[in-house]
Order: sequence, then structure tokens, then C-alpha cells
Amino acid sequence: MTYDEFKSSSRFAPEELIAFAYGILVDDPPAGFTARLPAPPFLMLDRILEISVNGRQGRIIAVQEIRMDAWYFQCHMPADPVQPGCLGVDAIWQLLGFYCAWRGGLGSGRALGCGEVAFNGQIRPFNRLVRYEVDVRRFTHLKESGASIVIGEGRIFVDNEEIAEVHEARTGLFKGIAYPDYPRRSANSVGGRLDK
Repeated sequence: MTYDEFKSSSRFAPEELIAFAYGILVDDPPAGFTARLPAPPFLMLDRILEISVNGRQGRIIAVQEIRMDAWYFQCHMPADPVQPGCLGVDAIWQLLGFYCAWRGGLGSGRALGCGEVAFNGQIRPFNRLVRYEVDVRRFTHLKESGASIVIGEGRIFVDNEEIAEVHEARTGLFKGIAYPDYPRRSANSVGGRLDK
């Protein structure tokens, strides 16, 4: 799809999310379009059902089908399989990073944190569907650095029961931090603080 088609789409299919993860979804990306989703099995989304904008705010709804043989059920925990709650938080960050790119942000995505996280349920191997709902509270493009920051409120449902809330989730896109030549050593092969 073209970059304009990407930015005007309101839904994304599984093959489109995987293509985005590998950097091949957009045929004519602008310079600096380095945002990616994690590739499977760490990609925590199967489909984006809705992505919309309303000024500096917006909304995202996505789903993930539960697979009984998912990698995390094999190791977390033996004799008590449950999806780690941190993967649900990461799904919210993944969606917010995708939102930044969809809004025209350039650079590579990084999770920046969140406020309170509250769990009141769990995801087990015989559940069927996880739904993520994110209300984007603020999207900002920082002209000086070229970075984009998004803040959202996330809710996680399994089989239509709300099981978690992620408040003030923050993700950003930053220029010049991509490490595309992995595993070779290069300027971005060592991490550390982003503000240096």
C-alpha cells in the first residue's frame, strides 16, 4: 500500500500487521519511516479493528486470538499456564507506537512507561479472544527533535470480560535510534539513556 493509503486506513489485517513488523507494508515510505511492530511470536495483535483520530486524540481497538500452544503458556508457569500480564501492557504500547506511525510520526518506537496498571483477571489457554481498547488522550509531534509522543488509556478484555486497565501508557517515535545492521557493531549497537 502507499503511504497515503496507510495513513487513511482505519483497519489492518493480520498480514498487514506482520508486513509492518518487517518494514514492507508501505511501498513508498518517507525518509525516517523506521517504526516497526514486534514480529511474531512477540506481536500481541492479530487485527486492528478500528483506528481513528479526533484532533490530538483518537481511539484504537485491536484483537488477538488465543492459541493454546502460545509460547508463553509453555513457560509461564509450568502446571499453571497463564499469559503474563506484562504482555498485555506491551500490547498497549505496541498499539500506541503503531498509532504514532499512522499519524505521520517518523523514527523508531520505544515504550516510555505508564501510570497505574490494575489486573483483575487472567488469560488462560482455553480463552478465545483478547480485545484491546485504547483511548488516545494526546498525540504530540515535537518539532525541535522530530519525535512523536502519544499518551493513552488502555483496557484489556478476554472473552468480553474486562481484566486489566493500563493508565497513562506512553510511547514515542524517535529519529536516529534504529539499529538495522544488527548483529554488526555500529553507532546504535549499545543502548543507554535516550536523552544523551
